[in-house]
Amino acid sequence: MLSQISAITGLNLRSIPDRWTSSLVIVVGLAGVVAVFCALLAMSAGFASTLQASGRTDNAIVLRGGSGAELNSGLDRDSMLLAREAPGVRKGADGKPLASAEVIVIAELVRQGDANNGANITVRGVEPNAFVLRPQLKIVEGRAFKPGLRELIVGRGVTRQFQGAELGKVLRMRGSDWTVVGIFESGDAYESELWGDVEVAQTTFNRRGYSSVLLGLESPAAVRQVKDALQSDPRLTVDVTDQQSYFSDQTKQFRLTIGFLAGFVTAIMALGAIFAALNTMYAAVAARGKEIATLRALGFGGMAVVLSVLVESLVLALVGGLIGALLAYLLFNNFSVSTLGQNFTQVVFAFKVTPQLVVTGLVIALVIGFIGGLLPAWRAARLPITTALRQG
Repeated sequence: MLSQISAITGLNLRSIPDRWTSSLVIVVGLAGVVAVFCALLAMSAGFASTLQASGRTDNAIVLRGGSGAELNSGLDRDSMLLAREAPGVRKGADGKPLASAEVIVIAELVRQGDANNGANITVRGVEPNAFVLRPQLKIVEGRAFKPGLRELIVGRGVTRQFQGAELGKVLRMRGSDWTVVGIFESGDAYESELWGDVEVAQTTFNRRGYSSVLLGLESPAAVRQVKDALQSDPRLTVDVTDQQSYFSDQTKQFRLTIGFLAGFVTAIMALGAIFAALNTMYAAVAARGKEIATLRALGFGGMAVVLSVLVESLVLALVGGLIGALLAYLLFNNFSVSTLGQNFTQVVFAFKVTPQLVVTGLVIALVIGFIGGLLPAWRAARLPITTALRQG
């Protein structure tokens, strides 16, 4: 059986150059399916990776109860002070609780190359401990802002996607001028933000309270201790979660939407690719009908014929899948874009064509190739020898 399959398969594959135009239909169709699938899910993977990288399990974020996101949250000063004194919060080098009370404000910047349309950007007012709690954040140009001054440090993602945020520029936001004194990189969603002093932000933007409090934990397990202590305090109505879980939740709806879109578009394109594969393989089998009938007359089994046609279809599918994956990687991997996040502000992120996406795309291509080759292969094996010889 194996020798028969090998012989017929070799014959089929050697004849592909003679049928390159029809074979190209399968290859191109499946390359398109895999490329689109990988590109769509690479967007979802990049967005999720950016937000999830923003969080740490040894940090906890405190929000107003039921707010769900920093933009919707509001904490007064008393709540902020109570939160940072919770048991389980680790102490800083000065012996005080390691915490940063922060304010979120929405500003507008103009995209690069688009002078007519603005986009919402997050301005985050922070305390000095914000940098200790986010050790991945590094200032790569300029310096840190000085407390008490209208100075900003800007994420690298903002400078890539928006105008007027370069070092030394003056940004006018809601009637006030802010000077960009530094550029920072963090490799996460914070690169989509502008940072300044929390007290200056409160005064300038007329905010009396805080959006959130970020707490450093004694250990990742201490989040339960902090949560129990704060939520059992009758003076407080707050939600507490570890920072990593918070950012993961922010991507949930986006990932579901992109996953549905990728599945829907891939299904439609896959259906077209299956019909293309069916037509191609039927034509290939019909063109070699006399050849296949002769082999069967010489003693080659029907199963050997079926498997050899399937192998040809799978080889073409694999080639198409590899080309599609390569195109997706070359065109989209690390391609930087921005989109609306949970706070209705722009999040800058890069597409991620991961190995898992490539493998999934290849599996889809092979499944389509199998379906497209199965019926023609079965027909070739079931067709009576005398009929096949007359057709040839």
